[in-house]
Amino acid sequence: MKQPRGLICLALVVAFFLANPRRVRAAASGAAAADAGSVNAVTSGIAAGTRITALNWRQYRQFMPDGMIALFAGGYYWKMPADVAMEVGPTVIHPLPAGYLAATEKYGSQTQLAALPDGGLTVVDYQGGVPFPSPAAPHEGWKILANFWFRYIPHLVVNTRNNLGFSCTLDSYGNASCIKGLWVYRQLAYNTDPGVPTTIPGGAGKFYTTWFMIEEPEQQKYTATLTIGYADLTKPEEIYVFLPVLRRAQSLSAAARCASSGSDTTPDDGRFAFDANIPDFNAHLIGERKILAQMDVGTAGANFPQDYDMPLGWPKPSWGKWELRDTYALEIRKLPAKAAGYCYGKRIIYIDRQFYGALWQDLYDSQMRLWKVALLQPIVIKVPRVGPQNSSGAQYSHYWDLQNRHATFSGPNDGHGYDVLINDEAPEEYGDIERYTTPGGLSEVMR
Repeated sequence: MKQPRGLICLALVVAFFLANPRRVRAAASGAAAADAGSVNAVTSGIAAGTRITALNWRQYRQFMPDGMIALFAGGYYWKMPADVAMEVGPTVIHPLPAGYLAATEKYGSQTQLAALPDGGLTVVDYQGGVPFPSPAAPHEGWKILANFWFRYIPHLVVNTRNNLGFSCTLDSYGNASCIKGLWVYRQLAYNTDPGVPTTIPGGAGKFYTTWFMIEEPEQQKYTATLTIGYADLTKPEEIYVFLPVLRRAQSLSAAARCASSGSDTTPDDGRFAFDANIPDFNAHLIGERKILAQMDVGTAGANFPQDYDMPLGWPKPSWGKWELRDTYALEIRKLPAKAAGYCYGKRIIYIDRQFYGALWQDLYDSQMRLWKVALLQPIVIKVPRVGPQNSSGAQYSHYWDLQNRHATFSGPNDGHGYDVLINDEAPEEYGDIERYTTPGGLSEVMR
C-alpha cells in the first residue's frame, strides 16, 4: 500500500518541535556558575526599556540576523506588522547544570575530532558535557556544531493528553491548519541530570529518541513517529512511522531529509533547529554577534493565532521582553560530494554562546537565495533538582517561507496553562523504554 506521504511528513515535522513552557522568574544574580539555580543579569548594547518598532528598527539592525532585517525591511510578502513592538530587557544568564559542567571539566580535554574517508568529521572519546569548551582552529566551526549537538537537554521531556502541543501552518490567504499531539523526548546516553544513569539500560547505543503521536484532528489520530539518533555520529538517524490504517510500524528512508509536504520544516530542521547527520556537513564560523532573542515567555503564545501578531505571526509584546545574547553565527553546508539534490544551499544558525541552543536561522536554497527564516525560542523552564534552564526541551518555533508565502508555527499547548513534565515530574508510564524508544513499541499505539 502506498504511504500517505503528506501525513507522514507532517507528523515527522511536528515531532521535533512540540513542548510546553513554564514561566520562570529570575533568581538572584551573582552566584557561582556551578550553582545551577543562579541568574546573572546584564545589559549591553541596547538600554533596558528600549522599544524597537517599525519606525526605529534601523537603529538596532546590527543586533538582528539577516532574516529579521528582511522582515523589517518589508521586501517580501511576510513582513513585520505595523504595530510591531519589541521591548528590550536585561540579558539573563542561567548557569548550566552542575553535573553538565562537571562532565565538561572532567572529559572536555579528551574529546577529539576524527576525519572520515568521505571528507567529513566525527567526534571520538566524548563522554558528556560540552565536547569542546574552548573551540578553536582547526575546524573551529565544526567544534561549535558539535557543542550544539551535545548541548544540555534534560533526560526526559514529556507532553501528556492534558497538555497537547501544536503545529499550525498558515498560507498567504490566512488559512490555518493545525494538529495537536503527545510528545516524548528522551536522552539515553551522556546524561548528567541528578539521579539519572549516564547511559540508560536498554539504550542499545542510542543518544536520543523522539516519540510523537497525533491526537487531533480525529482523522489523523494515532499516527505516530519514532526518531532515533545514535551515539555513534556516523550511524544515520532512523525514523519509523505507525500508520493506523495499516496497524503496523514501518521505517522511512534515512535519505529523505528534504521532505516537507505541507509544512515549512524538514526532518533536518528538527531537534530544535538542526537534526541532520552532522558528519555529512561542513561548518564555518562566520563570526560572533549579539542578537535580539526572546526566551522567558511562559505560556504567552499558547493560542494560535489569538496570541500572535498577525498576519505575520510575530510574538506580541505580551510575550515578554527581548534580550541581547552573544551568539556564534555558524554557516553549515552539505559536503560537496553529498550536496547534489539537497534542498538547502546553506544554513546560517545563530547559536547562543552560553548554552549552545539555536536562537535564529536563515535557510538558503540551492541557488543561494534566501528561502526561509526562523525565530527559535528555547523556553526557560525550571528543571527538577537542576534549576532554570534555557535549553529545556521546550520551544516555540516560527518558520516563514519567504519564497512560497507560507509559514509554520509550533510549540506549547492549547492555552490551558499545563507545564511540560521533565525527568521526575513525568508519569511513571513514560519510563517504559521499550514502548517509547523502539520500533516495536509503536505497535502498542492502538492497544
